[in-house]
Amino acid sequence: MNLVQELIVPLGERSYPIYIGTGLLETPDLLARHIPGGQVAVITNEVLAELALPRLLETLAGINARVSTFTLADGEGEKNLTNYAAILDHLITQRHNRSTTLVALGGGVVGDITGFAAATYQRGVNFIQIPTTLLAQVDSSVGGKTAVNHPAGKNLIGAFHQPVAVLADMDLLRTLPDREFAAGIAEVVKYGVIADAEFFDWLENNAEALLARTPAALAHAVGVSCRTKADVVAQDERESGRRAILNFGHTFGHAIEALTGYSRYLHGEAVAIGMVQAADLSSRLGLLDRRDARRVRVLLERFGLPVVPPELDAAEMLDAMGMDKKVVDGTLRLVLARSLGDVFVTSDVPPERLEETLRCGRELCDG
Repeated sequence: MNLVQELIVPLGERSYPIYIGTGLLETPDLLARHIPGGQVAVITNEVLAELALPRLLETLAGINARVSTFTLADGEGEKNLTNYAAILDHLITQRHNRSTTLVALGGGVVGDITGFAAATYQRGVNFIQIPTTLLAQVDSSVGGKTAVNHPAGKNLIGAFHQPVAVLADMDLLRTLPDREFAAGIAEVVKYGVIADAEFFDWLENNAEALLARTPAALAHAVGVSCRTKADVVAQDERESGRRAILNFGHTFGHAIEALTGYSRYLHGEAVAIGMVQAADLSSRLGLLDRRDARRVRVLLERFGLPVVPPELDAAEMLDAMGMDKKVVDGTLRLVLARSLGDVFVTSDVPPERLEETLRCGRELCDG
């Protein structure tokens, strides 16, 4: 094991570590310290069942845990109430009790649905996140937001339930398809935009090293991203205020995902388009320098991410955005940028400016 970093998400009695390194999946002692009972349920998907599950099961055998496994099909469309109920059925038929620990071995879909099952099974049991995608390592595995999707919108049904540990093993990223890797980079870029201009500069200067998956560059990017998210979560665990800045680009992105049936774009790809739109709107409102808005778009393009919105009707986009969880009392709230590293949440957006951004269509929003 090469443990590069150990970060703490400081939430009082619910504080937990994020381990970042290599060989973590094969470290029994690391897992054992976070599995207090003798029962473990590993939730994964059909891809990871071949690539990583055998290694995890061998490690769990080393701590004499009684393990059951549940395998989902792969894809965002699997994060639904039907599969959530199937996981609960599995836990019940396998006679898991309140001392059990659920282990999420997978990307954001597996982590979100496993966390929601853990939050609700017997009124809440422990769970460990072992994120296998870059997006999950830097975003969805940290912070305790768990959910499933509804046809009307993404993550509309869920709960806040913190994991007891997160194991971000860089080795798991080696076999990640290029498209999924790039989708994770979108969330990494987001942290530079919302809270750390120097990190944004670093990303511009080290894009090639990240694309080559250089271990040192990966560990640095994951570490900075997790540290930023941990700091924000510590300030606002249940998204009543500052935590909403983590959703920069997401209101646009979630609407795009919903209107394209969660099948055309990976989550990070939709968020990349959403960040370009949020930057464009920020610029139209005179908040963000146009050159910085273009820097956001250009950096995302360098990582091979889509930056042009699909052909969607502006009225349909507005309607879908109205189903976003950040809507309060019928008022749409958006995360906008004043500069790179400085964003804020507002509901004071002139409708005509928002519609201009949404009407950009397949043309790049260059103003």
